[in-house]
Amino acid sequence: MSECGCDAVAHKGPAMKTLDEALDLLLDHARPVEGVETLPLDDALDRVLAALVVSRVNNPPWDNSAMDGYAVRSGDLEANHRLRVAQRIPAGATGEPLESGTAARIFTGAPVPPGADAVVIQEVCRREGDEVVVEQPPQPGANIRRAGEDTREGEAVIAPGARLGPQHLGLAASVGVGEVTVHRRLRVAVFSSGDELVMPGEPLGPGKIYNSNQFTLAGLLRSLGCEVIPLGIVEDTLDATCDALARGAGEADLVVASGGVSVGEEDHVKPAVERLGTLDLWKVAIRPGKPLAFGHIGETPFIGTPGNPVSLFVTFCLFARPFILRMQGMTGDVTPAPAYARADFDWPRPDKRREFARARLERGDDGEPVVRIFPSRSSGVLSSVAWANGLAVIPERQVIARGDRVAFLPFSELLR
Repeated sequence: MSECGCDAVAHKGPAMKTLDEALDLLLDHARPVEGVETLPLDDALDRVLAALVVSRVNNPPWDNSAMDGYAVRSGDLEANHRLRVAQRIPAGATGEPLESGTAARIFTGAPVPPGADAVVIQEVCRREGDEVVVEQPPQPGANIRRAGEDTREGEAVIAPGARLGPQHLGLAASVGVGEVTVHRRLRVAVFSSGDELVMPGEPLGPGKIYNSNQFTLAGLLRSLGCEVIPLGIVEDTLDATCDALARGAGEADLVVASGGVSVGEEDHVKPAVERLGTLDLWKVAIRPGKPLAFGHIGETPFIGTPGNPVSLFVTFCLFARPFILRMQGMTGDVTPAPAYARADFDWPRPDKRREFARARLERGDDGEPVVRIFPSRSSGVLSSVAWANGLAVIPERQVIARGDRVAFLPFSELLR
């Protein structure tokens, strides 16, 4: 027995689950991290909101013009379409009360002067000296944005659990909020298993390959706003695997490993997790990515992805990503929304597992969107992921003919 208390144990592990069962299991175990911080808006992009954002003002604070044109009393135009232009109101200025029989030259965003009840767009006006001829009289209220029509003072505008995009930051700024309270960053420890691995830049000896998985995993995690704790390459021994798991669990909120989760004699992640904690998931009925481990080292959750680089990428996107979003405090739907388009391929030999083919959504010869797939199904061809812009979803035991409608998961839904 090693110092960490690990011995190899023969155990079949949990039964294989469907994708939906596996995803439900992970999300049922996801708990938001404790700890928040308050950040200025400039530093809050992609962070998950922890406290309600409340409007400090009415927005807009006053009735304002939605267009460049002329502020008028609509009743003045019932008999005469010609008005004297008595004032000019650019954005940032305020006008005088509008006298009957006059118009105010006004610009987008400028306050509507008292007395005016409509704005006529400049495209239907003709200026003649100090007068304006209105060729299409407006209805009352035309082209006026009313005070508070966007938000009201004291109104809740962004709920906790939202992942803050540029639109949320702009909304917060528009209601006078300059800083927000967000969940702290998730700390994720990462290691790669395999005696065959060497780091890029080092000599590549016989039987060795470069460790691409570390950089794929770190990039995926950082794209989600995680703080990455790299534990490096872990040799293919039970002791080393136990030590890496224990270290990661002690330093991070989540441990993610690549490789070592299959059933070979050199695959030590499963027995290590079972000795140090609990293993709740081991196999999922998908391709690529059947061997997927999920469990806990003490209280710290653990996700073990396959060592094949494409399988790692796919399983991270489908399972680790939504789990991490939940741990970050995000509410609502954390699963990707598919698009649908015509298949530009034939799939005559379906698998009993759901398949996620590397694919591109492109414009077909007729101008309509089509889905094209990479010619190789190999889970070791990482160039296929760089070629793709998403994943085509091939349901279990389903034949697909060219022209059939297929689901497509764009990377824009999977990589942030």
